[in-house]
Amino acid sequence: MIDLAQTIIVTLATFAVVVGIHEYGHFWMARRAGVKVLRFSIGFGRPLLRWRGADDTEYVLAAIPLGGYVRMADEHDPELDEADLSRAHSRQSVGYRMAIAAAGPLANFLLAIVVLWGLFLRGEMGIVPEIATVVPASLAEQAGLQSGQEIREIDGRPTPTLAAVNFALLERLGDSGALKLAVSRPGSDMLLRSEVTLDQWLKGAEQPNLLDALGITVKTPPVLPLVGGLSEEGRAIAAGFEVGDLILEADGQAIDLWMDWVVYVRARPDQSIDVVVERSGTRQGLSVTPAALISEGERIGSVGMSVQLPEIPASQQRFFERGPVDALVAAVTRTADLVVFTFKSILRMLQGLISPSNLSGPITIAQVAASTAESGWAAWFGFLALLSVSLGALNLLPIPVLDGGAIVFCAFEALLGKPLPERVQMVGYQVGVALVLSIMVFALYNDVAKL
Repeated sequence: MIDLAQTIIVTLATFAVVVGIHEYGHFWMARRAGVKVLRFSIGFGRPLLRWRGADDTEYVLAAIPLGGYVRMADEHDPELDEADLSRAHSRQSVGYRMAIAAAGPLANFLLAIVVLWGLFLRGEMGIVPEIATVVPASLAEQAGLQSGQEIREIDGRPTPTLAAVNFALLERLGDSGALKLAVSRPGSDMLLRSEVTLDQWLKGAEQPNLLDALGITVKTPPVLPLVGGLSEEGRAIAAGFEVGDLILEADGQAIDLWMDWVVYVRARPDQSIDVVVERSGTRQGLSVTPAALISEGERIGSVGMSVQLPEIPASQQRFFERGPVDALVAAVTRTADLVVFTFKSILRMLQGLISPSNLSGPITIAQVAASTAESGWAAWFGFLALLSVSLGALNLLPIPVLDGGAIVFCAFEALLGKPLPERVQMVGYQVGVALVLSIMVFALYNDVAKL
């Protein structure tokens, strides 16, 4: 079970690393360009800790850790000494200013590469994407997929693991056109190729299940109704459930799989359920009344319980070992794929092909950071790399107040031979601030709605 203190500590550490690296990229490039840096801050708001370095830069840790900034000398600052005018950010060449703006996102990408390189050197394990069942009349059946086959490629991309299959399908979210598949039969390396036509696949779907939408299940151990975690505020812990309980019956009805229990609970908000569990080899009766929640406009039941996932047999796992060079190539490739995927997703969201409800904010990030840390340091580092790529890519969007907006302003200056009028820049910044704040508020609304 994840407690509040652990969630706060892990979240602060996650934000501090990702934001700190981003701002250090700006700081490092500014110093290389000869710019005088007045303040390097991790977080916004009231400073909690501050000190002045030998370089005369003020270093700050502030109260609100959802960002940071590097304050550089500006020629319009009346407090700037005459001797330091040449070190003002605004006095530098267009090329240097573009490099300073781009250095933050590039630092995030470099962090992701370094983290992924370490993870790949450690070894990577994935689930073999062997098809267990094919749903009748589904896309998978139209493509001729059959039980027992292994999915080897999607759109020409190798899919050696279930994670690779999901990522390849995720790239087609909201897309139209041919989905190209390649599978192999058990014990054979010969590829059987087929394709099926997509038409705005899963357009607007909230939290889509990609494999369900394709029409397949993958061979994995059955997920038994075994209690793995209990929420302190949930009804289950108050009813006497304990971690390790195996749920056998609900109102006299046999519960064989975890999803049987989930479906049963969701359908009974505010209705008492008599449950039989097996605990330490003995049967025990409990009674729980699911709390009523609203999810996607539907009233559902929830008891505040999570499942204990089964161990994956070695026969269903695939392990990759890479040397230093191969691991580095894989890390760079994975980072580039994530950057491209981020931009594609934003474009499709603007086109209405991907539901904006999939946009997440700080609460979801905190939950994921804490849960991945609980799963192990490797999972947390993987999430750190993903978050770093997302922050870097989002900051490259051509929106004033973001790094991408600064790069666009510099590009116009290079083309025109002079800066854009100050009035135009000011309007751009005002629009940018409003847009970024709107996105942040909407992401926070999504977080609260999911809670």
